[in-house]
Amino acid sequence: MDVYNLTTVTQFVLIGLSDLPEVRYPLFMAFIIIYQITLLGNGAILLAIVTGRKLHTPMYYLLANLSLLDISCPSTTVPKILKNLLTEDHSISFIGCALQLYFLVALTGTEVFLLAVMAYDRYVAICFPLRYSLIMTTVRCVQMLVGTWAAGFLNSFIHTMSTFSLSFCKSNQVNQYYCDIPPLMALSCSSTYMAKMLVFVEGGFLSFGAFLITLISYIYIVSTILRIQSVEGKQKAFSICASHLLVVFLFYGTAIFTYIHPSSSQYSPARDRLISMLYAVITPMLNPIIYSLRNTEVKGALRKILHL
Repeated sequence: MDVYNLTTVTQFVLIGLSDLPEVRYPLFMAFIIIYQITLLGNGAILLAIVTGRKLHTPMYYLLANLSLLDISCPSTTVPKILKNLLTEDHSISFIGCALQLYFLVALTGTEVFLLAVMAYDRYVAICFPLRYSLIMTTVRCVQMLVGTWAAGFLNSFIHTMSTFSLSFCKSNQVNQYYCDIPPLMALSCSSTYMAKMLVFVEGGFLSFGAFLITLISYIYIVSTILRIQSVEGKQKAFSICASHLLVVFLFYGTAIFTYIHPSSSQYSPARDRLISMLYAVITPMLNPIIYSLRNTEVKGALRKILHL
């Protein structure tokens, strides 16, 4: 008889990316490099915005928060991944798993809401350029930022409490390299109906609402750009939102690729774990590269910091 049918789970075991030494060590080096690039890139963006007076505007306050999220989000998973790649012990305590899930969902949710606020900011800048300073004031920007962080952490609290109120007595093998809601629900020996409905209804409503704001904002943005007569005017307007649009495509594209896939007899959990790296690890590394390459003001501030 399976011991986990009789004993309540007090710790979980995270399934690693690979148990083969010839693969684990190259993966360790790859994660170290990616994590360092993520910290340096987003840290440089934050430093440029803090020290550059020209960047003390609502748009760059929002970008600073995106960089802060892109530092924090992989920091909830990558250190544990690195430890698991080097050691045989892949365990994580019940409390540790709950905290990892809470902060991961909170930070990811905050980024969803922040991208919607950034889309609205670009909408105001392009569709109402003369009224931008009146609409997007510093006070309103701070209120929006407080709202995004509060909504993200409150949403995560609800889902974390719902997930960890389940009984875990089937197994403690989490089919992922970090604690996430779907693989944890799969371990429950109690009914997961309410928890799944909460994710589907409450989480889906908030995520879809944020996505809808982003989508509608860009529909108006594109419509406005198409009505601009001069080619130079169109290029200038497009350059204002190009970086954010790339980040939106990257974020939602990798998230959909990670969590929404057709059911198939060829479904591979190992492949699913590798795909999730796009969403949780690779995207935060690419965001500062996109902004530093596309934004002349950010590049100018970075040159001053580096004395180039």
